[in-house]
Amino acid sequence: MALSSSLPIPPRPFLKWAGGKSRLIVQYQPFLPQAFDTYYEPFLGGGALFFYLRPQRAVLSDINPELVNVYTCVRDRVEELIEQLTHHAAHHGQDYYYQMRAETPEPPVARAARLIYLNKTCFNGLYRVNAQGQFNVPMGRYSNPKICDRDLLQAASEALQSATIVQRSFHQILEANITPQDFVYFDPPYQPLSVTSNFTGYSRDAFTAAHQIQLRDIFAQLAQHQVQVLLSNSDCPFIRELYQDFPIQTIHAARAINVHAQKRGKINEVLVTAP
Repeated sequence: MALSSSLPIPPRPFLKWAGGKSRLIVQYQPFLPQAFDTYYEPFLGGGALFFYLRPQRAVLSDINPELVNVYTCVRDRVEELIEQLTHHAAHHGQDYYYQMRAETPEPPVARAARLIYLNKTCFNGLYRVNAQGQFNVPMGRYSNPKICDRDLLQAASEALQSATIVQRSFHQILEANITPQDFVYFDPPYQPLSVTSNFTGYSRDAFTAAHQIQLRDIFAQLAQHQVQVLLSNSDCPFIRELYQDFPIQTIHAARAINVHAQKRGKINEVLVTAP
C-alpha cells in the first residue's frame, strides 16, 4: 500500500503534537489491516499513522482550520513555506515569538508558517487557543529549536500528494462513501483522566463526553458495515465502558505534556478494534 520516496528521509510528522503516535506505532502494527483502499483520518493532528502507512489514497480531515491550512500548504506550496520559515528562524527570539503569537496573518502560507514556527518554539509544542480563538501558549525554553527542517517538510509534502485534505467535523465521516475495503483511524482528543489533565480544547470547541458518545456511535455504525476501523483513546473507566462491546487492547505510552516534570511518565492508552 505504501508509495516509494525519492527523498533522503522517510516522511514523518512535521509538527509536535500532544498525544502524537510516532513512538506507539510498533504497538499498533498487529492491529493494522493488511490491505485497504482508502485511508481516512478524521482527527488529523500530527498524522503519524498516515506518514507511517503512506497510503495510495487518503482523506485527511480535522475541525481545526489552521491545522488543515498547514497540511494543505505543505502539500501544495512547500517551497514558499520553507522560505517563510527560514525568515522566522533567522529572527527567532522572545520578542519575536510574542510578536508572531499576537499576529493573525491572512495569506495561507503566512498562516501556515506562523503555526509551524509557534509549534516549534512554544511550550511543549502544545496547541491551545482561548475563547476568541487566539493562540495563547507561552514560549518554550529551547536553546536551538529546529524551526525549518527542509528535508522533513519536503518528505511530508511528497507523502501528502496522495491525500485529500478537508476541514470538517468527525460527524461528517458518515457522509463519505466508505466501503469495507477502506480503513478509518479515529484519534480523538482523549477523555481526560482527571479535571486537571483536560487538554481537549485545542480548538475553540472542547471535546466533551457527549462527543465521545457520538464518536462511539459512529465507530459502531462503521463496524456494523464491516469497515476496517481503529480507535485510540485514554485508558479510563468511561472509555472502557463506552467500547465494552468491542475488542480493547492496552497500549503503553510515555506522555510529557504535564507542566510538572515529576508527573510525566508511562501511562496506559487503549486501542479499540472492530469485532
